Order: sequence, then structure tokens, then C-alpha cells
Amino acid sequence: MKVKIEIDTRTFVRFWLVVIGFAVVAIALYSARTALVIIGAAFFLALALNPPVNRLARILPGKSRVAGTALAYVAVIALLGAFVFLVVPPIVQQTAKVAETIPTLVNGATEQYNGLNSFIDHYELRPQVDSALLSIKNSASSVAQTVGTNLVSAIGSFFSTVTATLLILVLAFLMLIEGPAWMKRIWGIYNDQERMEYHRVITQRMYSVVTGYVTGQLTVSAIAGVVAGLVVFVLSFLFNVPANFAIPTAAIVFVLSLIPMFGAMIGAVLVGLVLVFNDPTAALIFLIFFIVYQQVEANYISPKIQSKRIDLSALAILGSVTVGIYLFGIAGGIISIPIAGSIKILVEEYFKRAKRNRIKSVQPFSKLIKKIQGEESI
Repeated sequence: MKVKIEIDTRTFVRFWLVVIGFAVVAIALYSARTALVIIGAAFFLALALNPPVNRLARILPGKSRVAGTALAYVAVIALLGAFVFLVVPPIVQQTAKVAETIPTLVNGATEQYNGLNSFIDHYELRPQVDSALLSIKNSASSVAQTVGTNLVSAIGSFFSTVTATLLILVLAFLMLIEGPAWMKRIWGIYNDQERMEYHRVITQRMYSVVTGYVTGQLTVSAIAGVVAGLVVFVLSFLFNVPANFAIPTAAIVFVLSLIPMFGAMIGAVLVGLVLVFNDPTAALIFLIFFIVYQQVEANYISPKIQSKRIDLSALAILGSVTVGIYLFGIAGGIISIPIAGSIKILVEEYFKRAKRNRIKSVQPFSKLIKKIQGEESI
């Protein structure tokens, strides 16, 4: 049996126009991914600063939102300045120390493993091994001697980061100032008051989820960063660990802890790798302590702070974080959870509304059946 399907030209053209339209939108979004990340980061910064800006605007003379935003920005810029001043120099110092330590480690390893040396001599591999070791030592020494040169060569990337940071700050500032006016304009478009109130409730729920999660995650990350920094500071009195590395440790752990589930552990491992080149025992103690702290954070600190802020399963969290990181890097991992929480609210509201509409459509039919049954009984 043959089935013949006829499609008119207009339907065929519309179908392919829709497909091409989706493809063009996807390509445009992918091409603008950097700009989207900047706008998204500015949006989430604005959401994080909105509660303190609202409080400042209420207590300031004239209840000026611009003044409240400016005060909040002074605090943010002060924190960024302190971060650059206190964190960057120790990181550069530790990078140079790691590069200088590598040749010593290579020499120590070659002197200790006599059995390996015998094996190398037996199979006449000495020239190749010596050449490889010499190349490693020369490369490490070259890195140690040209740290400044490498930093100068990376000046383009540095200025790109600075430009992106300035754009994020400016966009967030404008969002904080113009946000209430834009929301007022959007609600003014509605003619149906009931529909407007319904959408306003959904928007408020999404706002509460995002701001609650951002505030809670910042608090959890700050606690993790402070604890990690204090541990390194204490270890500096007991082992050959520089005390000024405590602040970079706190900054690294704080930033990476913003990535849910595994970000804090990545930060701890990075700090541990740096500590290994100063004192392996100190690195081991730091990693053991941080593993114990992670258990305390996961079971007590994080649930206490983040309880009921965002209701997502572990699978949904891990899936959203994975997608966010692969699409937009670290920034995507940070914003993936609140986005997933907002999508969850939209899906829940959609199904609730669909259920209400289905019940309304069934009720008249049920009433008709009852009426018919009542007439038949008479």
C-alpha cells in the first residue's frame, strides 16, 4: 500500500524558512557568546547588588537610587582593587618559585633513583635521557628568568579581561538604576490586570530564587575562602610556606567555590599543587583539612544557608552545571543553577496552568452528565 502525501509550495517554503531561521539564530547566539556572557554576568551582578541598593536607597536622604547604587559600587571597586593589590603579587612570586624549583626536583630525582640509572645505562639510553632532562631544566630556568617577559606578552589578554570587567560593571550599574523603570514600563503594557498579576508573581518567584541563591552561594564561598586562607596562614608558622600566600588562597577558593558541587575542590587542589613546591607536608595537611571541611560544608553549612532557596535535585544541579561550563566556561557554571531554578519555576507554572485549564474544560461536561442522569432518574 502506497501513501501519497501532497505538500503545497507555501507550506514547504514556510517549513524551510523556519528551519533556516532557527539555524541563523543559533549561529548568531554562538557568535555572540562572549557578549552574552558579559551581559549575563552583569545581570547576575545587578541581581546580587539589588537588595543592598534597595536598602541604601531607602535610608539615604531623598531615597536616591543612584546614590545607593554608587555607594554599592564604591564597595565593589574597593574589593576589586584590594584583590588586585593583595593577590596578584604573591601569585607571580609563587609562579616564579615553582619554575625555579623544577630543576632542583629533577636533579634530586635523578640522583635518588640509582636503579633507574642502572636500567638507563644498561640499555644505553643515557644520551636521550640526559638530553630530555637538560631540556626540562633549561625550559624551567627560562620560565623563571622570563616571568616578566611572559607577563608583558600577555598584556593583550590582560586588557581584554579589564575591558570585559569594565563592561560588566557599567552594564550592571545601568541595570540597577534603570531596572525599576523598565519593569514599570513592562507591567504597563498589560491590558489584562489578572494576567499581569499572574506574570508578576512568577517573576517575583524567579527573582527570589536567583537573588537568594546568589546571596547564599556568595556566603558559602566566602566562608570557604576565609577558612582556606586561615589554614595557609597557620601553616606558614609551622612549615616553609609564605604567609602572604594566604590571601591568594582565599581568593582562589572563593572564586572557584562559586561553581557548585566541585568548584571548591578544584581550588583546593590548585592551592595544594602550589604548596607542594614550598613544603609537601603542608600541602598534604591542607588537602586533608579541606576534604574534611568540604564534608562539614556539604552537610551543615550549605544546607543551612541555601535551604529552600532553590529546590533542585542533585542530577538537575550536576546537569545544569555541566552544560553551563561547556557552553560558557566558569561564568556558565556559576549562573547555571539559578537559571535552572528559574526554568523549573516556569515549567511548574505551565503545568499548573494546564491542569487548571483542563479541570475547567471538564467541569461543564461533568455538570451536563449529572444533569442528564438526574432527569433520567425522574
